[in-house]
Amino acid sequence: MSSPRRIVSLSASNTEILCALGLDEQLVGVDTWSDYPPSVKALPKVGRELDIDVAAVAALRPDLVVACLSVPGMERNIPRLEEAGLPYVAVAPVGLESIFDNIRHLGEATGRQQQAADLVDRLQGRLDAVRQRAATVAERPRVYWEWWPQPLVAAAGRSWMTPIIAMAGGDNVFADREEESAKVQVEEVLARRPEVIFACWCGARTPPAAQRVAGRPGWEPAPAVQSGRVHVVPEAYFARPGPRLADGLELLAALLHPARSGEGPAHA
Repeated sequence: MSSPRRIVSLSASNTEILCALGLDEQLVGVDTWSDYPPSVKALPKVGRELDIDVAAVAALRPDLVVACLSVPGMERNIPRLEEAGLPYVAVAPVGLESIFDNIRHLGEATGRQQQAADLVDRLQGRLDAVRQRAATVAERPRVYWEWWPQPLVAAAGRSWMTPIIAMAGGDNVFADREEESAKVQVEEVLARRPEVIFACWCGARTPPAAQRVAGRPGWEPAPAVQSGRVHVVPEAYFARPGPRLADGLELLAALLHPARSGEGPAHA
């Protein structure tokens, strides 16, 4: 397939994938949250990923619109794109392996199959390197991964964070829950005695301080709070199902096992 000349991306994760495939020059518009690589900040914005301005998309005369269905509500964009007669492709990342499939799918849709295959190989190589280092750790801390504080939303079994946490040398305390993201109660979290807590609040304009997370009423019994192992981590490294998950994994491994982190996390 030939490469589209004018592409509009409706999610930050797809924007990062497209740029990693060498399609920076073909991007003519992005959603509000797309901010990486820095060059995309100057592109026209077509609205938040949950509230896309389809008229603004159409005005950019795209050959291809790249949508994502990673967050409930994004699916509402699809019939509106169809009604406007806009050519589109949509990816729906569920779990880690599907992210690699989505990269390949976007490579096929844009005529960048080889670049997509190379990107997947590089990412898998970085993930495997971290997995191998973590395979020999003596202890695997129990991890509570929080996507949102009110109501509490945790990464669950189908989330890509469950294998990412495992690769880094930990265990997701809600891995037994079937869904991707689970609404949980404080009592449920405390009952699972997390030894490390990560706050990665999706859509928060200002990330919280770790002290704020640790100091919430009722959280004192958590082993992670008692030992001071509460971390706030960048949403961009974990909530975007794209190339920078490898950066996130390296950061996570360094925080879970600082003595085994080697050269530490890379930042692309």
